[in-house]
Amino acid sequence: MTNKLYFVAILFCALGLGACQTVTQIDDPSNTYTPEATYQKLIGEYPFISIPDQKLPSSVKEIKNISYVRYGKRVLQLDLYLPVSKIDQARPALIFVHGGGWRSGYRTNFAPFAMAMAERGYVAATISYRLSGEAQYPAAIYDVKTAVRWLRANAKKYDVNPKQIAIAGGSAGGQIASLTGVTAGIFKFDPQAKKSSVSSDVQAIINIDGLSDFTSEAARFHEDDPRKTPSAAGAWFGGRYADKTELWHEASPIFYVNKNTPPILFLISAQERFSVGHKEMIEKMKPLGIPYQVTKIPNTPHSFWLFDPWFKTSVDAVAKFLDQQFKVTRSDSGQ
Repeated sequence: MTNKLYFVAILFCALGLGACQTVTQIDDPSNTYTPEATYQKLIGEYPFISIPDQKLPSSVKEIKNISYVRYGKRVLQLDLYLPVSKIDQARPALIFVHGGGWRSGYRTNFAPFAMAMAERGYVAATISYRLSGEAQYPAAIYDVKTAVRWLRANAKKYDVNPKQIAIAGGSAGGQIASLTGVTAGIFKFDPQAKKSSVSSDVQAIINIDGLSDFTSEAARFHEDDPRKTPSAAGAWFGGRYADKTELWHEASPIFYVNKNTPPILFLISAQERFSVGHKEMIEKMKPLGIPYQVTKIPNTPHSFWLFDPWFKTSVDAVAKFLDQQFKVTRSDSGQ
C-alpha cells in the first residue's frame, strides 16, 4: 500500500472501522532505488557493469523477514545471513543500512554484499528502516540502533560475538550508519536505551560514500538545492538548512568524534560530493588515535558497491578492515 493508504488503515484501526493488520512494509511507487533501476541509469556511461549474482551460496544460510521492532501496527524487519560451517567461537557481525536519499531503497539492495560477508565468516544482516516519507529524522537512527540492540540481544542464538558488531551503509545509509555509530550513549538518538540493559553500541563503522558533514558548503550546495522542492535531505529534516540548521548540524557525524569513537572505514567513489566531510572528520580522529582507513575506488560512480567489477573490491576492503579491527584469523576457505 502507499504511504497515504497506510495512514488511512491506521486511522480505521483506531476508530474500529476496519480490520487491523500488522503492516510490515509500505509500498511506494516512487521508491525506485534498486540495483536494476540504477543499472539502467549507469549502463550508458559504464557499459561494462553488471549486477552481482544474487543466488544464495551453498555455504550461507538465509533467514528472511525477521521482525526486530514494532511501532503500533508497523513492524520493521531484517534478513539474516549466516555461515553454514560451524566454528568453536562466536562470529563477528555486520549490519547493513541501505541507501536511497533517506526516502527510498530496500534492504535487499545489500543482500549480495551480506552473502559475501557471510562467506567470509561474518553474520550479516540487512535491515529495513523508516524512510522520510513515513517518519523524518531522527527516526531512522532510532531504528538502526534498535536493530543493533536486537542482534546483540540474540547474539547467542545466532552465534554472534556481542563485542564485535559493526554497522555499515551506503550513500544515505552510510551517513545513517556513521551517525548511529558515533552517537553511542546519547539518549537523544536512542530512546529505547532507557528501558533496555542491552547496548546499541557498535565496534566498527563502514561508511560507503555517505556524508559526514551536512553543514559544509559543498554538502549544502547539493543537498539544499533550491531547484528541488524538497531536496532529499530537506525532506528528511523537514526543511531547508536555513530553516532547520540545528538538525542539519545535529545529523552530521563529524561533530561527535571523541575518544570512544569506533574505528571507521571510509569506502568512497570518484564522485567526491557524496563523501563530503570525511577528510575533516579524520583530522579530528587522528589526535585521539582512532583507527581509520580511506579506500577510494577510482573511476567509479556513486552506488559502485552494487555492481561488478567493483563489488568484489568493495567486499574485500570491508572484510580486510573488519578482520584487522576484530583480529579475525581465517583459513584459506575464508571461514
